[in-house]
Amino acid sequence: MTRRFRAALLAGAACVALSFPVTPLRADLIVFDPTSYLQTVLIAARELQQINNEIQSLENEAMMLINQARNLASLPYSALAQLEASIQRTQQLLQQAQRIAYDVTTIDKAFTSTYPQSYPLSTSSQRLIADAQTRWQNALAGFQDAMRVQAGAVQNLDSTRTQIDSLISSSQSATGALQAAQSGNQLVALQTKQLADLTAVLAAVARAQSLEGARTVENQEQAQVQLSQFLNYGSGYQPQPVQMFH
Repeated sequence: MTRRFRAALLAGAACVALSFPVTPLRADLIVFDPTSYLQTVLIAARELQQINNEIQSLENEAMMLINQARNLASLPYSALAQLEASIQRTQQLLQQAQRIAYDVTTIDKAFTSTYPQSYPLSTSSQRLIADAQTRWQNALAGFQDAMRVQAGAVQNLDSTRTQIDSLISSSQSATGALQAAQSGNQLVALQTKQLADLTAVLAAVARAQSLEGARTVENQEQAQVQLSQFLNYGSGYQPQPVQMFH
């Protein structure tokens, strides 16, 4: 209760007291007590102010609950399924790698049989030609697989653009902290998916280059063996007695 309001009440009470004529007290008249009336008015005013304070407190609590509900509201849009499908498509392309796949055991076995560190001089020409043909096919398949993974990453750009637009729109229209945080998390997941596509492309290109490099190195080894076999023609011509006429 403000000072102005209290002063007004006091003035009103005084006016009421002065307005009554001063007459001798009689037993059948109602006695007006200005002090008691003022105290009653003050008590009523205090109760009214307390009620107003309680109403304001209830309004504040209601607004707080509304804000909490907004902060706990989930984001209506989710790009998780699309992100998982995109990563799965890229993973399938890697799993479809031809000939020498992304497996340590398969790689070690292939290099032991087709990419030996050295060929013995007794190796047949048929074996050398067959291994060279196999290495060429491996390198060609590696380049083809790399191009397929690159094509898959390029095709994912359309879905990535759509997901970015939807997530940005959802984050801008977020009504609470939870929706804003979920939008940010999905944007981070989208960036992770893009990094996964980039990693797959780099792995496929590196695989193709490795196969081509291994083919080049092994062809040099094979050429040395073939040159040694060509130069190693034995002891040469040895004269032997022959009988021409009986």
